Amino acid sequence: MIKKTRFMAVFALLILTVLFVNLHADISVPMNKSFGEFPVSHREWRMLSQTSFSEAVLRVLKPTDYLFRRYADGSDTPVYLYIGYHGGGKNSGGIHSPKHCMPGAGWYEALEEKISVDVGGRRMQLVKTVYQKGDEKELFLYWYQVKGRALSDEYSLKAYEIINSMLYRRRDSAFIRISVPITGDEQRSFEAGVKFIKDFYPVITEYLPH
Repeated sequence: MIKKTRFMAVFALLILTVLFVNLHADISVPMNKSFGEFPVSHREWRMLSQTSFSEAVLRVLKPTDYLFRRYADGSDTPVYLYIGYHGGGKNSGGIHSPKHCMPGAGWYEALEEKISVDVGGRRMQLVKTVYQKGDEKELFLYWYQVKGRALSDEYSLKAYEIINSMLYRRRDSAFIRISVPITGDEQRSFEAGVKFIKDFYPVITEYLPH
């Protein structure tokens, strides 16, 4: 009797799994606003340039929308902002890990650590890395934004994507990266990046769905 009950339970679980795999489909979640409306100036920051990726790059990254700009606040330290938004759905690609992309471009990781930054009165976890290629050094501060939540590691990103897919049919997520060239004092580059995050985080979240 017990064996028969177990068999029925396993059989029912298999049926539910098959139905879920075949009937479940994530929806494509639109952004609140297009990055085309993203401000070219905010507080002391002014946009210096904007980069458009080639079709070949976009075929690899597969973002639903993206933004890659260079800003400065009047100092001689430029800050680069990249946001890649992936809306989920049938044709949406996933976020490419910077742990793979940077080494693939010839950069090696000189430093990686988790840090927290006070943004609007609450602590936000993010990743601080320094990559080097030849004489070039660059500081990166990045995190993932999922349904209003800032995440600092890829395991949490995947976990929330799966949970949101099962509960809400959503797999939308965004990768936000601030990079600052290190031409002298590394601390100065870090402070410029953190200042940029504090000023722009409320703006960025206006564009991404919660």
